[in-house]
Amino acid sequence: MAARPVCAASPAIDARAAKAVAVEADRPDLEFSFHRLGPGGGATLLVVGGIQGDEPGGFSAASLLVTNYTITSGQVWVVPNLNFPSIVNRSRGAFGDMNRKFAHVSPEDPDYPAVMTIQEIIRAPEVDLILNLHDGSGFYRPQYESPMHNPKRWGQCVIIDQDCLDAAHRFSRLSDMALTAVKDANKGLLKDEHQYHLRNTETRKGDKEMEKTLSYYAVRHNKPAFGLEASKNFTTEFRAYYHLQVLESFMRQMGITFERKFSLSPDGVKDAINSDVGIALYDNRLVLALDNVRPSLTFVPMKKGAPVELKGTKPLLAMLQEKKNASWRVAYGNRTLTRLSPQYMDFDESLSSVDTVQDGKTASVPLGQLVTVTDSFLVKSVKGFRVNAIGAMKDKADGSECNVTLRKKDFLPRYSVDKDATTYRVEIYKGKAFAGMILVRFGKTAPASRDTMTATKGPESDFGF
Repeated sequence: MAARPVCAASPAIDARAAKAVAVEADRPDLEFSFHRLGPGGGATLLVVGGIQGDEPGGFSAASLLVTNYTITSGQVWVVPNLNFPSIVNRSRGAFGDMNRKFAHVSPEDPDYPAVMTIQEIIRAPEVDLILNLHDGSGFYRPQYESPMHNPKRWGQCVIIDQDCLDAAHRFSRLSDMALTAVKDANKGLLKDEHQYHLRNTETRKGDKEMEKTLSYYAVRHNKPAFGLEASKNFTTEFRAYYHLQVLESFMRQMGITFERKFSLSPDGVKDAINSDVGIALYDNRLVLALDNVRPSLTFVPMKKGAPVELKGTKPLLAMLQEKKNASWRVAYGNRTLTRLSPQYMDFDESLSSVDTVQDGKTASVPLGQLVTVTDSFLVKSVKGFRVNAIGAMKDKADGSECNVTLRKKDFLPRYSVDKDATTYRVEIYKGKAFAGMILVRFGKTAPASRDTMTATKGPESDFGF
């Protein structure tokens, strides 16, 4: 059994992105993360993503709420990764379909703790409305049009269990709110085929499968709840785009105001998903930028026998230890970004920063920072410490690159962190003990993402999209 995941704060990594975790891969003991956004003082919306791990549009949209939205009035609570073990394994449900466990779940079921906890959150007095994000097959249509457009399909619809709640509630008229969301989403269609519709499952009339779902559990507790479905015929950025169109409609209807940090378009969504992806370990002494990262990184300093306390810029980041080769798989949602081959060693924690010269200008840099330079970088000597610039091929005194001016041409490209050979690790040691590192990026901007979001319809690609 894996140890419980532990998280640590990391000032060099965006503080808004909550929990990332490091666990054993054979049975990932991954807890979902829970984020409260906004100042309060109004309605509270609960958004749930990732109840089924093979639906990246839903959990990517929920993750973007955490990292790329500012709630300016009201509150939004977000669980972007409810079924995290299934997400990182690209499985609908590692232990069966979690969205069929809300009428009854055995205490022996591995999903039991997650189901019990999310039920408690749903019942919280503060929660006014729940949105459960899914990716569904094809295109729902009220009448049969074609094999891909008919009443048995689930994509591109807003789902309700009944027209109204049974008891008084300020958001009791489910059908009215859903129709408004459908209307708003249809204003942003990229093609006419993508049209949204309302789908009322009329669950209490005998739909045994829908009686087991999260949304019907909420309705039975007099909480307005809606299922949002984007079509699996789309790539992830298109799915998340449509999810956010519907999400924003519900926020406006609830009086929740917000600011978004990207343009609401498929390209804007894709850039937001793939930019500023990074992890930090060991109180920020080791950092890795994962934008366009190489498939594997070797000789990564790690503490042998010590828990890996991980902080990530995105709530969908996790590290999973693989027993077969002792490497660590870095997962972002259901993609594998890279694998880390560890070099276990002692750590020294006596140094917090170093003095540097960047393009001719002196600056003190805390360990765990990413520094961007146009031309050159130098670490000034620190008594008792040495510098190892990974991949640098320059003459150095006493085995250290202290006081050595480094340029991009001085590095062997195969040692870069990224595929474009712009970013390199500059590590600091006290004797044989690792003291920390700085990432140095040569160039004016971050490397462009090369992550493929396949246009192929149907199953997700090797990248999870």
